[in-house]
Amino acid sequence: MSEGRANAPGRVKEVSSLANPLVKDIKALALKKFRDQQNAFLAEGLKLVIDALDLGWTIRTLVFAKSALGNAAVEKVAARTVALGGDVLEVSEKILAAITRRDNPQMVIGVFTQRLLPLADVRPAGNDVWVALDRVRDPGNLGTVIRTADAVGAKGVILVGDTTDPFALETVRATMGSVFAVPFARASQEAFLAWRKGFRGMVVGTHLKGAVDYRKVPYGGQPVLLLMGNEQQGLPDALADACDALVRIPQVGRADSLNLAVATGVMLFEIRRGALALEPEPCA
Repeated sequence: MSEGRANAPGRVKEVSSLANPLVKDIKALALKKFRDQQNAFLAEGLKLVIDALDLGWTIRTLVFAKSALGNAAVEKVAARTVALGGDVLEVSEKILAAITRRDNPQMVIGVFTQRLLPLADVRPAGNDVWVALDRVRDPGNLGTVIRTADAVGAKGVILVGDTTDPFALETVRATMGSVFAVPFARASQEAFLAWRKGFRGMVVGTHLKGAVDYRKVPYGGQPVLLLMGNEQQGLPDALADACDALVRIPQVGRADSLNLAVATGVMLFEIRRGALALEPEPCA
């Protein structure tokens, strides 16, 4: 690594103190206030960082454990970061643990610039599938929905109202890298409802009062927007009224509801089957 330092457009630094200003700024990204101020967020793991770079995300800083020196894949990512003008920090595992708040941190962390899609730029067409989440509060749920949306080929996620931060470390972890592959937009309920008026396609929501079995709805031949409600309260009346169809997922056990991420996954795979008309894939 030392051979490339003199000519690198970015910077490579060895950092050994938790009091270092660069480390303090990165640690601060655990809090939404500082993520918003810096317009940045953290992603853990070599694979996630490689995926982000391959997808064209802007990396500001790469942090890696000194024990990873000599790892060809890590050094290649470090070289890519430097070539893109980002900084590279060689740190101890103690510093990595402090940044991630984990006892056994990944050996690579990336600091990336946040990216949000303006709601006005969301223009579903053809058989596009989008997901809208109303006031989702649990970062694990949000991350899992983003990951599932990626898995089914959905075009993106719209976050409605006061949602948990998609760039929180817990959310990013739960996406398993899909945060870099799935576009998402944020909007107030009022802005979303105004945008919905111009949406040409089907808006379907799950609701306890849904009269239609989710498997009986013809999803094909048009864009579909799946609207899912808050974990505790479900869809408010204003959003339920904006749906073309309110559906239910029949349940036969004692549980009277499903986890938000699970219910969203069930719906998305059914919508994919109908709207995208995909043939079942053979078992591996």
